[in-house]
Amino acid sequence: MNHARRSILAAAAAFVLLLPSGPAAAQDRLDVVATTGMIADAARQVGGEAVTVRALMGPGVDPHAYRQTRSDIVAMANADLVLWHGLYLEAQMEDFMRGLEERGNVVAVAESLPRNLLIGHEDYKDKFDPHVWMNPNLWARVVLNVRDALIAVRPEGEAAFRTNAERHLAELEGLAQYTATVLSSVPAESRVLLTAHDAFNYFGNAYGFEVTGIQGISTESEAGLQRIAQMVDLLVDRDIRAVFVESSVSDRNIRALIEGAGARGHEVVIGGELFSDAMGADGTYEGTYLGMIDHNATVIARALGGEAPERGMSDLLN
Repeated sequence: MNHARRSILAAAAAFVLLLPSGPAAAQDRLDVVATTGMIADAARQVGGEAVTVRALMGPGVDPHAYRQTRSDIVAMANADLVLWHGLYLEAQMEDFMRGLEERGNVVAVAESLPRNLLIGHEDYKDKFDPHVWMNPNLWARVVLNVRDALIAVRPEGEAAFRTNAERHLAELEGLAQYTATVLSSVPAESRVLLTAHDAFNYFGNAYGFEVTGIQGISTESEAGLQRIAQMVDLLVDRDIRAVFVESSVSDRNIRALIEGAGARGHEVVIGGELFSDAMGADGTYEGTYLGMIDHNATVIARALGGEAPERGMSDLLN
């Protein structure tokens, strides 16, 4: 074990000693901590009234760069169940989460997905693109993993967890059908999605879009001048007229693209803001997984020449 990891685990152990006595499981509700909003939403959907869920990363927070805080360590050490994504999404927390797995109910809910369903990346040897939530059908498998994690911690709640999961899986199936329908209305020549970072590959595979990001699959990678120039060439050569910003990534590179294309006489607009690594504001429809994907599909379809209702599949978009 390296020095950095020993230090992290020592800090976690020190915080555990300061926690109130008595197991959290003695409470009526399970105390669940999830790293991302998407995982937290799945836990709420499946857990229902049996859980209290806290997401460490709120709206607009980039999970690739996030580091656990002092209060995060206390929350995770005191939780009945900790759910994290894995697949190197929480890159800066990886060592801490691996150490935490050794002491309790800690589950990386995307790690066990079949490797043949995952997308590799040439820049990250032996690692996979973690953005599996961009395909509702693939995300359904993560929901099942969340269900199983809850059942393992509270077996007496199994019937309710299974019922809640089946209801939510039916909602995900409807979401997948809506997304496929509206995106199929985009003209074939316009199915090019250019965003701030490479978060939409599963989306592209599922719905037949060519996807490219200025940065790689992690926002920690930097986009150099050569990459910006290549993207400007792509905009001009392919006559792409709309690009998209992301709620959890700076828009500076996208705006540099637009300026570069404009300098060559090619007008490009921002087609809208997409939710990539984080959901919308808490308490809003966009702050749920259903609303996040509904928003993305609706905005992309309308911006690229397709047909979609302005307020999405359930008339709930703001």
